[in-house]
Amino acid sequence: MPDPERPEGPGGYDPVGPRPHEAVSPTGQGGPMDLALQEAESVEGIERDGPPGGTGPGEKPRSLWSDAWHQLRRNPVFIISSLMILFLVIISIWPQLIASGDPLQCDLSKSQQGSSPGHPFGYDTQGCDVYTRTVYGARASITVGVCATLGAASLGSLLGGLAGFFGGWSDALLSRVADIFFGIPVVLGGLVFLSVVTSTTVWPVVGFIVLLGWPQIARIGRGSVITAKQNDYVQAARALGAGNSRMMLRHVAPNAIAPVIVVATIALGTYIALEATLSFLGVGLRPPTVSWGIDISNAASQIRNAPHMLLWPAGALSLTVLAFIMLGDAVRDALDPKLR
Repeated sequence: MPDPERPEGPGGYDPVGPRPHEAVSPTGQGGPMDLALQEAESVEGIERDGPPGGTGPGEKPRSLWSDAWHQLRRNPVFIISSLMILFLVIISIWPQLIASGDPLQCDLSKSQQGSSPGHPFGYDTQGCDVYTRTVYGARASITVGVCATLGAASLGSLLGGLAGFFGGWSDALLSRVADIFFGIPVVLGGLVFLSVVTSTTVWPVVGFIVLLGWPQIARIGRGSVITAKQNDYVQAARALGAGNSRMMLRHVAPNAIAPVIVVATIALGTYIALEATLSFLGVGLRPPTVSWGIDISNAASQIRNAPHMLLWPAGALSLTVLAFIMLGDAVRDALDPKLR
């Protein structure tokens, strides 16, 4: 029965509204009351279940790095490239795991012979086992790539970060010096710089790559620091009296390092290819060092008679460079929110 104390409007509409113990039910007429009820149910569901990203109201939101790792673990490109790089690192440290021979032990009577039992890649011109030399060649290439990347990234990010943070004459000086190094052709510079070096170790090649590789990292780091230091949290820290070192280490650097990591990861594969190019030209690594570039150079003149001499070291070099480029692309996609 209708409540005599609560008048009803036309069509049974209650102008007073429901009492606290009464539930609100849709009218079924598609009016404003039904729309309001639908919106209220949507908001209640979001508050109860949490946002679509999976972070509920009581959970701590993920940081950039944790969110990037969450995405990388589900990226097949990252998984495949990481497994390839892990395999290359393992065989560069312990090549004896998959190659029991000596890469410097040769037999001229087997010169340019093809595949045989125990020697699946055949022999080169000197009668050396191509499989063993291909496995041992990963050590020099990985060493040059990793050491050159660490050196160029450390030097470039340090100089670029300081120039971008302080600005002024230091920024102008760094920009002009970087422009000078950008104007030096890499291959021509390697021919001039390494032709006067007589060492057979990897360190002259690493030093040359660092010398010409740091300006690219410095330019990326400079721009990233300039962008990061303009954020509100950096200005707030400055207003609270934080020193330059604290702002740089605690607020600017952690938020500006992501582009440097992406560029350095991609550059690592480029540095490995550059080492092979310089070794192919005869100014990079030199015998008795085992290198893919040296083997490709020795096999270039015999490509018609013994193509297997060129196929295997060149294929290993291509897969290595591809793995690092794929890893860099996956890291870039994970660290750049605009690409998600």
